[in-house]
Amino acid sequence: MKVVIIGAGAMGSIYGGFLAEAGNEVYFLDVFQEHIDNINKDGLWIEGTSGDRYIKNIRATSDPSEVGVVDLAIVFVKSTITDLAIKSNQAVIGENTVVLTLQNGLGNIEKIKTVVKEGQIISGTTSHGANLLGPGRVKHAGHGATVIGELNGETTDRIKKIADVFRDAKLEPVSVSDNVMGLIWDKLLVNVGINPMTAITGLKNGEILDYPELESLAEEAVNEAMLVADASGITLETPDAVTHFKEISRVTGENVSSMLSDVINKRRTEIDNINGAIVREGEKHNIKTPVNALLTRLVKLKEEQY
Repeated sequence: MKVVIIGAGAMGSIYGGFLAEAGNEVYFLDVFQEHIDNINKDGLWIEGTSGDRYIKNIRATSDPSEVGVVDLAIVFVKSTITDLAIKSNQAVIGENTVVLTLQNGLGNIEKIKTVVKEGQIISGTTSHGANLLGPGRVKHAGHGATVIGELNGETTDRIKKIADVFRDAKLEPVSVSDNVMGLIWDKLLVNVGINPMTAITGLKNGEILDYPELESLAEEAVNEAMLVADASGITLETPDAVTHFKEISRVTGENVSSMLSDVINKRRTEIDNINGAIVREGEKHNIKTPVNALLTRLVKLKEEQY
């Protein structure tokens, strides 16, 4: 299968690397020139939970015309630049290209739909963990599940084929869901609790639960988000989102969250697509979300201090 990774950061590199290693024709599209150059010269170095090795059959570029139309485009850019990334790279998307978003937060599907027909879009979630160590180097920090699905909940031949491609690439466990929007919200509610708390305090994921004040504040944020999900007609796959948030915090206890990593590296965070999205969706349904609003403001204050 001809695959392009739009946004070959840590997670994009892991997926692209595994898919290339399995024999797929894989391209990386990214603006990080050193990363592109190192991959083209020496290959992609992956270390960590899945072993240490170079993967050399990847072609990396910042120019979509060098890639051409692909079978599958996987979007892994930060949700803050989804619209820009899709518009600037639309040359790789043909009439039969499937576009998969495995990004965090809400609003990515809507941004992709401004360029791509809705029927070509699929979505999903990933529980893999990864960190970019430097140009051409990535750490596979944790092996997790990949769940994908059609937006309308159908189990189509194409979704089954893509799931098989992921399984062949040893990205297991891989499953197909008939409620992918519920899964996206499940992950969103976990991020609502973990990401702003870690970004504001500098704590690792599991350390949130060591402080009753933080744990309580995170619970309130997740409870607000559950009310918004219900008002939005979302059926959560994990109805007890507070317990789920705490379980994930413990399982990923030593992890530095993506939002904290952004703050450490003085990058713009995805707060507007996580807690900020809860505030916006809450307003649509006349649901007050004061904790999420406060957390959004505090993270934005962090960004202003860079």
